Amino acid sequence: MPEPTVEEPRRAAEAKPERNLLRDFLRPSRGQFVVGIALFLTALIVVLTLKSQATQPEFANVRQQDLIQLLDNVTGETRRLEDQVRDLERARIELLSGADRDEAAREEAARRLEQAQIISGTVPATGPGIRIQITDPGNRVSAELLLDAVEELRDAGAEVIELNDSVRLVMHSHFATDDVGGVSADGVSLGAPYVIDAIGDPATLEAGARFRGGLVSEIEGERVGGRVTIEQLQTVEITTTVEVREPQFARPR
Repeated sequence: MPEPTVEEPRRAAEAKPERNLLRDFLRPSRGQFVVGIALFLTALIVVLTLKSQATQPEFANVRQQDLIQLLDNVTGETRRLEDQVRDLERARIELLSGADRDEAAREEAARRLEQAQIISGTVPATGPGIRIQITDPGNRVSAELLLDAVEELRDAGAEVIELNDSVRLVMHSHFATDDVGGVSADGVSLGAPYVIDAIGDPATLEAGARFRGGLVSEIEGERVGGRVTIEQLQTVEITTTVEVREPQFARPR
């Protein structure tokens, strides 16, 4: 009968832990079972939470006050567009009426010319609106922040905007930062306090400026540490105008 070698006990010792691991896996202890159940429930909760967030509406987490302001903005813009539709329908009927066709055409052309002049900034403008005054004690107001403020006012229905009683903002207006960190608009240096005059529905314009994450939140937050005052006015007079630039490439057809 052959005598056992040294290798045989070693192989038996190595096979024993493997059998123990397999047995532990197939027959877990009470503690291991509890831990496994806890991990399973945790993973299930995470998956259900992510799925619930993915199916929530876009404005589910927005505050009620912000939703009201957003609704006011949409309502104001809707009223403005409805007024434009009524004006265009009235002009169409007058132009097709026959007897007063020529006179109606002249009046419509004059009205459109006046609108084009206001939009292009070549004539003064007056109407209801708001005046916004921004104090900047730390000189932290940037060109990007003012640009965002102007875009928010335009989204809220602002028809004419003027800065610091010196810059009329039109389609080709631009903001920049000079070498010392100052802000300029259309090449004109601006300094605090910044004053923004905007013509439009006063309540809608103010709601657009006060919307959460908008102008007031940015200025009065830790990033700038300034202050914003908004005044609703029945009459805002904007006297600054711009010169019409000759097109370099475009030609009428």
